[in-house]
Amino acid sequence: GGQENANLIGQFGVGFYSAFTVAKQVKVYSRSWHQDGTGYCWTSDGSGAYEIEEAEGQRRGTKIVVEFNDESKDFSSADIVKGILLRYSSFVPFPINLNGDRINTVQALWLRGKSEIKDEEYTEFYKFQANAFDEPRYRLHFSADAPLTINSLVFVPSNNIESFGMGRSEPAVALYCRKVLIDPHPKDLLPEWLRFLKGVVDSEDLPLNISRETMQDRGLVDKLNRVITGRFLRFLDEEATKRSEDYLKFYREFSVYLKEGAATDFSNKGKIAKLLRFESSLTEKDKLTNFDDYLSRMKDGQKDIYYLIGPNREAVESAPYLEAFKARNLEVLFLYEAVDDFVMSNLREYHKKKLVSIDQSDVELEDSPPPSEGGLDEEATKKLCLWIRDQLGERVAEVSGSKRLIDSPAMALNADKMMSAHMRRMMKAMNQGDETPIKVNLEINPRHSLIVRLNEIRETNPDLGEMVSEQVYDNAMISAGLLEDPRSMVDRIYKI
Repeated sequence: GGQENANLIGQFGVGFYSAFTVAKQVKVYSRSWHQDGTGYCWTSDGSGAYEIEEAEGQRRGTKIVVEFNDESKDFSSADIVKGILLRYSSFVPFPINLNGDRINTVQALWLRGKSEIKDEEYTEFYKFQANAFDEPRYRLHFSADAPLTINSLVFVPSNNIESFGMGRSEPAVALYCRKVLIDPHPKDLLPEWLRFLKGVVDSEDLPLNISRETMQDRGLVDKLNRVITGRFLRFLDEEATKRSEDYLKFYREFSVYLKEGAATDFSNKGKIAKLLRFESSLTEKDKLTNFDDYLSRMKDGQKDIYYLIGPNREAVESAPYLEAFKARNLEVLFLYEAVDDFVMSNLREYHKKKLVSIDQSDVELEDSPPPSEGGLDEEATKKLCLWIRDQLGERVAEVSGSKRLIDSPAMALNADKMMSAHMRRMMKAMNQGDETPIKVNLEINPRHSLIVRLNEIRETNPDLGEMVSEQVYDNAMISAGLLEDPRSMVDRIYKI
């Protein structure tokens, strides 16, 4: 429409006047399209006055000649001009020539229909736009009319560059308005966790004179952010469902970003959580499952989703925490990465089921394990617990008989509501650890022969009894990954 174009032209006028920031003088030669039209030359130094005179030998059309001031001579270098043209005007629809060579040879694919674009064209565009050498792993090409007019083409690269130790990636989905670049690295166009995406978002609704400062038009950018993030999450969900093998390859390469999103992107965390994958006590090593599958296998009456974090599968499987869950056939998700703790404590729940770490002291299981022959009765267990509590002093918050243990003599449960064992280890590794000793609840297994023997020798040989109870505590701390100084333990083992 006429009005829209007038608007556009008004804004492009600013572009012409900006010539005076680098020019001593600007001349514009022009001639009317009439056959016998006259040529004219407009001259100005930008101070407000101008001259117009007739110019002989002009062809139809317009020519602008800029004479640079001394500070701006660089702009007469073909390389610099070419760099600027490639950066801002690569997709302008009419040909741009520099010293006789066509500069803008790549098409604005995002404005063409999907059905007419070949895979090779998409790949060529990706390599050009992302400055990349690999093939794209995924591409999402879509347009939307509401709430904004958007044409978008985004790619997931083959590799996660950050995993090579290259530092944090800059946002790389460029923002265009009608094929003209507004910002190559717009900060808030997408949430931080989507910084691995490459490509283009073009919205006609952006005012063309928008500058980085006025990107404060937050409402507009927030809408773009919501639409694109929503579409990309839907796309990943479809891929995970329809082409799960390929999705798992993507997941192994880029899961760290999804986990960051699940922990930090409050408005999308449910959708991102659906895309997370884990090993579990019911899967084989390296086979991954997800929250939805876990829910489908939950036992009647099970209220929570259980998980355990450890350095690897072997460590998690040998931890005493798992015994009670295996005995009751309750599935436990296994997590092995430093970030997982952060993810689970920020997610908190999935489909109204609480996420519960099984090394916490307040995990409640409905029924008790079967009493074994020759175990301690309730009275003897209580007395033994009090005696062990006296031996260990400050190191334990409480000692109690366990309903959860089956094969192990004891386990140390984290009594700190605010910080998990795993977080504590991480903080310590970063030298930010709290120096106060960690508070644990020690649970002993009154059905285990070692505990039954300890109950006998605490009367007959209290010195040995004290050493054994300290050793039981240390062993439990090792299983929990919480033993901070093993030196005293080594001497004690020799003595025992």
